[in-house]
Amino acid sequence: MTKRLTLLLSVSAVMFLQAQDVSVITNTVDLYSNSQAVGSARSMGMAGAMGAIGGDITASDVNPAGTGVFITSDLHATLGIVNDKQKTTLNGFGADTSQKNTDLVQAGGVASFRMLGSKWQFVNVGVNYTNRNVDRFVKTPADRDIHLPISYTDGGGNTVNDALLFDGHVYDRVGNVTKLNLTVGGNYDNRIYVGAGLNMHTVDFDQADVARLSLASDNSYSDYNKQFTPYSELSNGVSLSAGVIGKVANGIRLGLAIESPTWWNIDRAYTEYFYNTANNIDYEVYGESRSLSSPAKLTLSGAFVPNKNLALNIDYTAGISKPKFTNNGAAEDQLNAFFRNNYSGTSDLKIGGEYRLDGLRVRAGYGFASNPIKDVTLRSVNVNESGSVFGDAYLGKRQTLSAGLGYDFKAFYIDAAFSNVSGEYSNPFFAGEYASGRNFNDGINNNDLGIVSATKSNRNTFVLTAGWKF
Repeated sequence: MTKRLTLLLSVSAVMFLQAQDVSVITNTVDLYSNSQAVGSARSMGMAGAMGAIGGDITASDVNPAGTGVFITSDLHATLGIVNDKQKTTLNGFGADTSQKNTDLVQAGGVASFRMLGSKWQFVNVGVNYTNRNVDRFVKTPADRDIHLPISYTDGGGNTVNDALLFDGHVYDRVGNVTKLNLTVGGNYDNRIYVGAGLNMHTVDFDQADVARLSLASDNSYSDYNKQFTPYSELSNGVSLSAGVIGKVANGIRLGLAIESPTWWNIDRAYTEYFYNTANNIDYEVYGESRSLSSPAKLTLSGAFVPNKNLALNIDYTAGISKPKFTNNGAAEDQLNAFFRNNYSGTSDLKIGGEYRLDGLRVRAGYGFASNPIKDVTLRSVNVNESGSVFGDAYLGKRQTLSAGLGYDFKAFYIDAAFSNVSGEYSNPFFAGEYASGRNFNDGINNNDLGIVSATKSNRNTFVLTAGWKF
């Protein structure tokens, strides 16, 4: 029996993102605009705070002048184990998910050239590759008190009034973000370090968005895919960076770095659902391309290095532009309007330190990143149908705590670090069209109102770096 479902909800002039795939906004700020959160064990043990210290190829992601600090050539690689946990609650009900993976998260090296007879002490060339796993599985529990009135025509041509009961939702993203960084750095008179970099980025992921709904009359259920999902994106981007580090006083270093916008070319494959001529649900897979420039970034750094045993560093990174899609289409115009009005910019503070005792290295760090999205008003069936303000939507604030140990065997060294990134965010979904994915003849329902669940995120990462200096 074919049932064409129509929600008995009024259609009003709601902010466009209620009807859009909200993950486009999340991915724009999280995957395309976010700073890399992975690196060598030395860097991760200090929460990535190395902008005025340098001497680690991962630091070139923060300030390419860090490449100029090297006085020997260096090669190292980093293996990482990541455990991502999401705890989601909805009206007192809870659901936990956990994912674990192991991967090469970083590899790089520096070729150091000593310049004799010149105030340019060293000129160095560096290459660094980072690989950030972005898998995320968020499961919202069922709450059958959330019910949506529907009407449909049965086999006898009669109109039946019924209700859809909410039986849960799953958001599933699987993929990686990588960055290949090529830098040149110089050391002038052991007082000023300069550097410049060419950065090549990739984003590769698959994503699904599925809600389960049950008919109140007979308890039969069906899984409904969000319109235009599943979808995948394979994207390439390029950016430029430059920086300087100066020894301004005894033991005091200051750093300044700027990275241009990243210019992305995004290729997407998505699924569109529709009613065919037989009045059944059908679908087609389409491809499209769009261009995006993600925000430019400015980083200010300060370090206190009183001797060879102690180093303390603080970095502050701020976005100095906004995401902008450059295709001239209705969807891109709406996204640009949203970011113009609701994007406050990235703000990332990192503090880290390292203490050396002979060959032993002890490290610790702390980081805080603000939510780049301003307060937004969302309408939902479970919170407020007329709209409530959410200050933590889509990504939320994130806090990093890290610690690490290492040992330098002169030519060889080994480092380990543990990092925990935690945060809380409001997870809106279910607004817009969802189509039955079970047998394609249960219908498409168009939801003016969404559902908002609360999610606590914890990502624990253990990394191990092995390196060689020569």
